[in-house]
Amino acid sequence: MEFINKLKAKARVDIKRIVLPEGLEERTLKAADTILAEGFAQIILIGEPGAIARKAKRLELSHINKATIVDPAHHDKKETYISLLLQLRKSKGLTREQAQELVLNPLYLSTLMIKNGDADGEVAGAQNSTGDVLRPAFQIVKTLPGISVVSGAFIMILPNNEFGDNGMLVFADCAVHPNPTAAELAEIAVVTGKTTQSIAGIEPRVAMLSFSTKGSARHEMVDKVVEATRLAKELDPTLKIDGELQADAAIVEAIGAQKAPGSSIAGKANVLVFPTLETGNISYKLVQRMAHAEAIGPVLQGMAAPINDLSRGCSVSDIVNLVAITANQAAGKV
Repeated sequence: MEFINKLKAKARVDIKRIVLPEGLEERTLKAADTILAEGFAQIILIGEPGAIARKAKRLELSHINKATIVDPAHHDKKETYISLLLQLRKSKGLTREQAQELVLNPLYLSTLMIKNGDADGEVAGAQNSTGDVLRPAFQIVKTLPGISVVSGAFIMILPNNEFGDNGMLVFADCAVHPNPTAAELAEIAVVTGKTTQSIAGIEPRVAMLSFSTKGSARHEMVDKVVEATRLAKELDPTLKIDGELQADAAIVEAIGAQKAPGSSIAGKANVLVFPTLETGNISYKLVQRMAHAEAIGPVLQGMAAPINDLSRGCSVSDIVNLVAITANQAAGKV
């Protein structure tokens, strides 16, 4: 895919260290082998080295020897990470015994490596739930300054050029926050705009979606979107954004002109911000299946370092693609 190939090419300019904590998971090992063969990221695998070597041999993987392998039970920075975790969680009453146990957990170890500067990003979730992946991320890496909510964006690439920018749109939030407040929705809109500009390389035109367009319906859920739009403009006055807009008014130029005359976004949106997680999640899955669109992500937004979560049903190529995105995030290119 041209989009992913461009990301891989950018990543090769400034190689970053991406940690894969599920180091014995078969798809993860196959993806690591592909990434190392293509040379767009350094890979750190978490797991017992002998077990990884045996599995790689059985799978006939020829590039795993280029990876750095960290055994959670035996490595030279174990005490460093225990001390770091105690420092970060002392206000929560974490004991040394608990910290010693947690650093054996690959998901905690990965985030501690990032926090300590020993890795640049993480991709996980092939065999762990989103909650398990995000918990140590929230506790250790935390969110960007001024951002209180983490969200998940999908890059949607449609097989025709009818909508968005030559068939590319960005949907959010489709993965994390069930029912954001107006203030949280405003933050999601702003960070999704930044994701769009940096990952997709296109200027964001953000539509704040609702079942109403410019007052055509009155409801507290509409009021939330109107307020979120106002707050987003305050957070980033340079962002091109409008709302509230119905989905057809956001992406179909003739309908946008009819329902929201004078809007610079209506009919031209390439970023769709959904009012709730259920609407975003349902919508991206419908578009993916019914329009045969490529759905890349979710790209987690708002974290202080790039930590991205996979679906447990992911493919090897899904892992490779998300590592390419994560490597670019770590290099400051997204």
